[in-house]
Amino acid sequence: MHDTPPPTGSPRAAEARRSEPLIALIAAVARNGVIGVDNRLPWRLPEDMKRFRALTSGHSVIMGRRTWESIGRPLRRRQNIVVTRVDRPPVEGVEFARSLDDALSRARLPDPVFVIGGETLYREALPRAKLIYLTEIQRDFDGDARFPAFDRSQWRELSRTMHRTLDAMGGFAYHFAAYERQ
Repeated sequence: MHDTPPPTGSPRAAEARRSEPLIALIAAVARNGVIGVDNRLPWRLPEDMKRFRALTSGHSVIMGRRTWESIGRPLRRRQNIVVTRVDRPPVEGVEFARSLDDALSRARLPDPVFVIGGETLYREALPRAKLIYLTEIQRDFDGDARFPAFDRSQWRELSRTMHRTLDAMGGFAYHFAAYERQ
């Protein structure tokens, strides 16, 4: 009986809008937009991994199949939801969903629900996201996966902290930044 979406101004529409979880994207992004190469990160940033764990622990995380395969195990203290069109055998600690909407409907832990990659899922979730947590790497990297471009005028910067890492090539600066949709 409720198969059709409610009219935009109806109380049921307001309830439907509230029922969708708050979506946050979280990613580390090179200056040229790269987020990955050959299904792995092209850099090593232990502080970024610590931040990722701190922000996502206790929340639902949604990832694409290739991101799941690159991680290779459920992330502890999180509800792990993998979006894939391929039937998968059950994996303890992981739920498989057919779409972003299916994944969002499965999210049970407190908001926000974090979309953690990859490129296709970021692109699909970006128009619905209310928060973005980025590690903005101030260096270009070669890669085959990119974070989608977004209109920064639609987002308000909530915080930014600057960091630097050293490596054989002299290191690079990176910023932890958080944005909220205006």
